[in-house]
Amino acid sequence: MLNGGLKLAIVGLAGLLAIAAFSPPPVQAQEKVWRNALTLFGTPKYGPDFKHFDYVNVDAPKGGELRLSNEGTFDSFNPLIDKGAPADGMERIYETLLTPSMDEIITSYGLLAEAVSYPDDYSSVSFRLRPQAKWADGEPVTPEDVVFSFDSAKANSVRLANYYRHVKSAEKTGEREVTFTFDQKGNRELPEIVGELSILAKHWWQGKDANGNQRDISRSTLELPMGSGPYKVASMQPGSTIRYELRKDYWGAALPANIGAHNFGTVTYVYFNDPEAEFQAFKAGDIDFYQEKSSSRWATRYDFDAVKDGRIVREALPNRFRATGIMQALVPNMRRDMFKDARIREALNYAFDFEDMNKNLAYGGLKRVDSFFWGTELASSGLPQGKELEILNGLKDKVPADVFTKPYANPVNGEPLKVRDNLKTAIALFKAAGYELKGNRMLNAKTGQPFSFEIMLSSPSLVRSIQPFVNSLGKIGIAATLRTVDTSQYINRIRNFDYDMIWNVWGESMNPGNEQRGYWGSESANTPGSQNYAGITDPAVDQLIDMITSAKDREEQVAAVHAMDRVLLANHYVVPLFYSGEEKFAYWKKLTHAKDLPTYSSGFPSIWWSTEAVKK
Repeated sequence: MLNGGLKLAIVGLAGLLAIAAFSPPPVQAQEKVWRNALTLFGTPKYGPDFKHFDYVNVDAPKGGELRLSNEGTFDSFNPLIDKGAPADGMERIYETLLTPSMDEIITSYGLLAEAVSYPDDYSSVSFRLRPQAKWADGEPVTPEDVVFSFDSAKANSVRLANYYRHVKSAEKTGEREVTFTFDQKGNRELPEIVGELSILAKHWWQGKDANGNQRDISRSTLELPMGSGPYKVASMQPGSTIRYELRKDYWGAALPANIGAHNFGTVTYVYFNDPEAEFQAFKAGDIDFYQEKSSSRWATRYDFDAVKDGRIVREALPNRFRATGIMQALVPNMRRDMFKDARIREALNYAFDFEDMNKNLAYGGLKRVDSFFWGTELASSGLPQGKELEILNGLKDKVPADVFTKPYANPVNGEPLKVRDNLKTAIALFKAAGYELKGNRMLNAKTGQPFSFEIMLSSPSLVRSIQPFVNSLGKIGIAATLRTVDTSQYINRIRNFDYDMIWNVWGESMNPGNEQRGYWGSESANTPGSQNYAGITDPAVDQLIDMITSAKDREEQVAAVHAMDRVLLANHYVVPLFYSGEEKFAYWKKLTHAKDLPTYSSGFPSIWWSTEAVKK
């Protein structure tokens, strides 16, 4: 499904779906069979009459305050466009047709929709809306709202248009029924991904604001939005704070999927330009929850009184990463001539001394990423065998020879002799690509131009991890510079591929699908707003993506993913970085959660609650 990044809410997980039904077989072949859930593996855990998810506290009190923070800014409450910096927390006001379970892999249950139906050939999917689903102004959620949201998303977001490229149309097919038609058959992921679309109110967006101005779904807006979700935006200061309040009149409070969830009375986001100021605000008690991204700070900076006396709790959980593959990397922009040669990109990896950085800056708390699906069964390893080898043999003339003879491995540094040897290898790769080291500069042998580039970062907190890499490059005559830009500029520049190199992280589900085209597909390479940040245009990768999305069973899908992972790695499209494989966070003891958290998520903040709230 769709990924938006690694925020608290990682948005989207798509791929091959084995869709199971809980309703009786149809009386006639053409009759719709309505189901309450879609799942990837086997049978959904929860039947049509389930009362609540097992991992929630059904007695969790409602109320209390949750104060959160983020680095950067925001300037839009419109989730269906590529413009602007989207506000945090919009999932609290805009709902989807389906909602995922946190203790199953890629299994979703009805939210705005009470049931879903699809034909045997997966050429379409229909959703039947709940009769009680209402917007905050009391108007019912209608099929027209769903159609409007889908059409607006495809018209105004390159990212969403690419994601839903095989969804041909959406139309009202009943009083409470909407049907999505696909341009291909047999793609089992499509029913799931349309179920995760944010639904907006057509009548509100086509109406006028309090000043009589016509609203425009194609533009960013800071007007307080209206949704159907459990919260409303009570107040905000542009770019600075947002305050959400729990709605007492929320239509879906009693839904099984919502029991034990949405417990905080208010949720406030405060934005910081300085990550150190953000951390100090947490220490001072002005912020209630802090997700730690720095392994060194996690190891050395939590020795203050509130931690020692138990007022602040620290946890490191693997839950989310049990079903999320990670590729965190430095991404060279191959739209720049300097990075078109794979030998150049490989040489950059030889200059990255992960072992020294991990020891001296992260206190050994990180692991090197060596797969685009790192940490999951979808990560390739060893040499290709079986079905994967068969797939790669069919692409033999389009993939590097190394995929058949040499398992991928990152260079190992950390010791003076290894560092020296790896830098020699990097120099040799540059020489093979037409460069030569003269004096203290790496020069193009034909033009005499020095090899230099800029690494654009979204946060100053990333500088300390990358500065050693810059220093290492300097030893072989490469002048790399670091530049940190503000959130708005960063978003605009990456949407337009205006950079030499960036730091990015892709979160992959156990069920990869159409989103892969937006990450690595040739069509997205020159489409502004796509997430093909490296500019990959590789016929073999395109064919492998097709195999992934059209796989007939899990075995075939996994083999195709392994093959694609191996080809991406062998072409050195990125310089893999590192990850801890755990979600590290600290929080003031006024927050709490159930003893047993869901298998694949920390559940924060959806199923947590405040100890200061009183059970009514």
